[in-house]
Amino acid sequence: MKPVIRVENLGKRYRIGMAPLKYETLSGKITDALSAPLRALRRVQSPKADGADTIWALRGVSFDVKQGQVLGIIGRNGAGKSTLLKVLSHITEPTEGSVTIRGRVGSLLEVGTGFHPELTGRENIFLNGAILGMKRAEIERKFDEIVDFSEVEQFIDTPVKRYSSGMYLRLAFAVAAHLEPEILVVDEVLAVGDAEFQKKCLGKIGDVAQQGRTVLFVSHNMSAVLRLTQESIVLEKGRLTLRAPSPEAVDRYLSAGHSQAGERFWEADEVPADAAPFRPLSLRLCDGRGRTVDSVRSTEPVIIEMEYALSAPVTGLRIGLYLNTARGEAVFTTFDTDEPHMFEKHTSRAAGQYVSRCTIPADTLNAGRYGLGVNASSYHIKRYFQDDQALDFSVDAAGAPGMHWVETRPGVVRPRLEWSIEAKRK
Repeated sequence: MKPVIRVENLGKRYRIGMAPLKYETLSGKITDALSAPLRALRRVQSPKADGADTIWALRGVSFDVKQGQVLGIIGRNGAGKSTLLKVLSHITEPTEGSVTIRGRVGSLLEVGTGFHPELTGRENIFLNGAILGMKRAEIERKFDEIVDFSEVEQFIDTPVKRYSSGMYLRLAFAVAAHLEPEILVVDEVLAVGDAEFQKKCLGKIGDVAQQGRTVLFVSHNMSAVLRLTQESIVLEKGRLTLRAPSPEAVDRYLSAGHSQAGERFWEADEVPADAAPFRPLSLRLCDGRGRTVDSVRSTEPVIIEMEYALSAPVTGLRIGLYLNTARGEAVFTTFDTDEPHMFEKHTSRAAGQYVSRCTIPADTLNAGRYGLGVNASSYHIKRYFQDDQALDFSVDAAGAPGMHWVETRPGVVRPRLEWSIEAKRK
């Protein structure tokens, strides 16, 4: 059986510092599509010299995907996952190599991809179906099911530019999953939705796979990868470093690139150009005495320090920490301006170097291995930087309540709680 997807020596190069497209109109996209052959000819005629102003997002990537296979694609931020999916979805063109696809591709790459903001939800459903080559009768047959799944019936005739990010996502996922493309491409977008919707989406992806359709699934949630896929590929700095059964691939991903000394530094090539004026410098884990460590005791406080620089003033900046278990389950999320008085004091941050410091109280975490992700953003305005797997560390439960019993205590928290025991009088 021929593979439905064949990728051979794929490479994608970008120029650093090119101004991003602000707002694409439908006519602009049509013009862009018509000029694609001319751009391809120019690529063939022009030399492929690398320079200081270029970066390879992908290089030398080759793999096949069989019909009905659910393939996981995992890797750190900047590994090339989203670029790979954009090439497979014909959103961007490769610089070198080739991609052969047999079948219609439905893509859910990021909130809003494939939707025209001026059109209503109803119009976007029919537009996306037409792009997939479906007849109007086919789309009408699926229309009610799509609207019901997305839970946006009340706003279906409202332009999607007025949708919240959650509404946008629900409708986008419903369209991508229900219009029956032979190949479904799903990037890390489920993190935008609430827990109930994430569970609903993961169930739908499982149903799609059972119907014999091909799915490419990108996620930082390793539990979801293990649940939905049998095989995964690992990307590191634009290159495919491993293709293996998903448990082996997940273990490789979780062990690669993490700090083993409780400290993480970001090199210049690991920070996207559009992160400016924000630049991450380091993340470190400290014990109660301020020493950098990669293992802490459950009974002692844990201090996390995020050091960063601003090349220009930023308004509304917030630094976030995401604590997860080793398999990707969320433990908690916290931001340095969660407290109103902190937000008021640091609403505007001038250019300079900063350290945002967070303390996890003693008697909070259970024994185990944990991962820290970081985020820098201005709420609902811009996300400057995110690294979902920045650093990992271990927690030792020695001295914690209940350690005199030799047993594994389930759960990610191990609080020291107040108990009382009274004998009832007869």
